[in-house]
Amino acid sequence: MSAIHFITMPKWGLSMETGVVQGWLKNIGEPVVKGDPLVDVETNKIASSVEAPFSGVLRRQLADLGDELPVGALLGIVVDGDVEDAALEAAVSEFKPPEVALDAEAADQAGQPQKIVAGGYTLRYLRRGTGAENVVLIHGFGGDLDNWQFTYDALATNRSVYAFDLPGHGESTKPLQRGDLDDLTAAVAGFLDALQIERAHLVGHSMGGAIAVGLAQQQPTRVATLTLIGSAGLGPEIDAAYVTGFASANTRGTLKPQLAKLFGNKELVTRRLVDDVLKYKRLEGVDATLTQLAGSLFPDGRQNRIFRDELGLLPHRVQVIWGEDDAIIPVAHARGLPVDVHVFPGRGHMVQLEAAGDVNAAIERFISQR
Repeated sequence: MSAIHFITMPKWGLSMETGVVQGWLKNIGEPVVKGDPLVDVETNKIASSVEAPFSGVLRRQLADLGDELPVGALLGIVVDGDVEDAALEAAVSEFKPPEVALDAEAADQAGQPQKIVAGGYTLRYLRRGTGAENVVLIHGFGGDLDNWQFTYDALATNRSVYAFDLPGHGESTKPLQRGDLDDLTAAVAGFLDALQIERAHLVGHSMGGAIAVGLAQQQPTRVATLTLIGSAGLGPEIDAAYVTGFASANTRGTLKPQLAKLFGNKELVTRRLVDDVLKYKRLEGVDATLTQLAGSLFPDGRQNRIFRDELGLLPHRVQVIWGEDDAIIPVAHARGLPVDVHVFPGRGHMVQLEAAGDVNAAIERFISQR
């Protein structure tokens, strides 16, 4: 049976309203497999690829290089089977972008950002999905909940997924109270308490990985599984120049070289990404917070809390995900661990953004195991 599949402008992150087409990666008439990158799109956060949600043949490209289109706009058509051109033209003319729900209940279900007081901090967070099973995403040093913009929807098909800004980051409270790893770990525990989350799968990136391990050690019954992505705490080495450079950068010229270190593909560091991070860096208290954290977590340019030998002692299933070209924390830290390990070639420290489909699939498989 033949089928016509629409390729539309996705919504990556809460602030995304439009995307700019950067170029097609497949030609008309070329076969595609579900998960193949089809078209490059640049948003107000980052550039990435729209992946094929279905297998078939690319029959139409309805967006051209440089087109700025709203979320939900028709980009192209993939066909599975034999479909006449007339049927394709009719499908295009009848296509209607999905309507955006405006009522408060629908907005809440869609996971609009909210704020909550937890552990003495006011934290910004979002929730995707409504399932009884919980996933909590913990970002890294200098990040925010948008570091998971390609992740939270993918994992929320049958569960509740939470992403939030750690204290001192994004739109959450600044400054920190003590400014160390225990402070941040307590804040995550407070976040779970405030939302009455009794047990959750924890997914931590970079510094967030060390926080997740700390919580698993302190409150093991609250943790279902651990996924650690480019995690701190698994070895002493870290790019100290990045840590101090990012903390002190306050112009495009000083910030862009630091952001470039985060990605295997440097073209992902767009002007929009630099400007967006720069807005955060210029908020009152941010530089002091990052400097405080850097001095506490990475004194003398080394990681001071190492959990490597303790992973095998945890009563939880653990998986580790890394970008092989990680320039911040070396991929060598992923080797020889007594846990599941996935290394993605050509990807950097922000592997959950660069290889979103592969990373999301690995997380989904892992937390779905029983």
